[in-house]
Amino acid sequence: MAETSRLRVTSSAITPWLNGLAAVVLLYLFLVGVSCLSGGIKGLGAGVMNQYLGDDLNPFLALLGGILATTLVQSSSVTTALIVGLVASGEVATGTAVPMIMGANIGTTVTNTIASLAHATRAQEFKRAFAAATCHDFFNFLSVIVLLPVELLTRAMWGEGILERAARVVADWTVGSTGAKYKSPFKAAIKSGREVVKDGLGFFADDQKLAAILLALVGCVIIFSALGLIVKVMRILVMGKFEGYINRFLGSGGIVGIVVGMVLTVMVQSSSITTSVMVPLAGAGLVSLGQVFSITVGANIGTTVTALLASMVVSGDTMQAARQIALVHLFFNFAGIAVWYLPQLTRKVPMMMAEAMAEYATGAKKWALFYVMAVFYGLPAAIFFLTR
Repeated sequence: MAETSRLRVTSSAITPWLNGLAAVVLLYLFLVGVSCLSGGIKGLGAGVMNQYLGDDLNPFLALLGGILATTLVQSSSVTTALIVGLVASGEVATGTAVPMIMGANIGTTVTNTIASLAHATRAQEFKRAFAAATCHDFFNFLSVIVLLPVELLTRAMWGEGILERAARVVADWTVGSTGAKYKSPFKAAIKSGREVVKDGLGFFADDQKLAAILLALVGCVIIFSALGLIVKVMRILVMGKFEGYINRFLGSGGIVGIVVGMVLTVMVQSSSITTSVMVPLAGAGLVSLGQVFSITVGANIGTTVTALLASMVVSGDTMQAARQIALVHLFFNFAGIAVWYLPQLTRKVPMMMAEAMAEYATGAKKWALFYVMAVFYGLPAAIFFLTR
């Protein structure tokens, strides 16, 4: 009996270390996938992606493309990593990618909105849960409504948008100046992983363009698979304490709530998990809408880490552009907080809109389902594909 108990203790001590090691390996594979994607697109030659996502792409269509891509894969982290890969390939300009990043921010809100529909059979619970979910929707919608026109206006005036310019300045600082360059063993390891994949695909494709297509597709598969598994592993590592962390800060709001949302999202590598956990807690009346809102905007910041990590594996001429678009994601969320959270007056707007939406949806639950399907799937798909 004592021996069995000792084995259980040993096993419980080793398991977190194994899960931690698995997370590191999966992170490496994720970054190899990003490198494969950008390398494969580069191998296709100039102008291949330009016919679909070129500089002439309407910013509104780019926004819708970001929304649709994120709702289909249920992860803004995947979408932003793919966008970084496209920018790193040199085939998609940073200015074109900015509205896509904003669309990804909107698309990621669909998960917790869908989660709130599980409470539909209990009116008051559903009302609280739906309001908690849609305050995320409205915060991101309002941020885009304000910041996208500002970005386009400043681009027309200066040749690049204000977020794009700020991100470029910081990217220049972080990428470094020309001169003696440090050869990172980390980047060398990523490149070696990509070469292993590339060599393996050589058995299936002698044609250079076909090999490039396969490399890009395999890169996408690696990104999807690795990031999905990272989320699962991190959930195992953190989820047991996840609600404990939240309950410890239930009475907190404001900046503390933002920090909690940010840290939890970085830990589980998914803003959808953070916000979706808040929905049932709000439905049960354990957290207020204001507390949910604080944690939600913190989750928005935390989810930008994935794109920043993806940009760090890029080298060569497009390194600065990849870092720049990842920083645009971060700055967009900071700007949204500055406009719609920090001022007391504007902070009430997303919450009031969410409460009004929840009030209406409680009396017309079919309309709540229609809202999810139309706003996040139907309209973006119809407009994007019919006009492009």
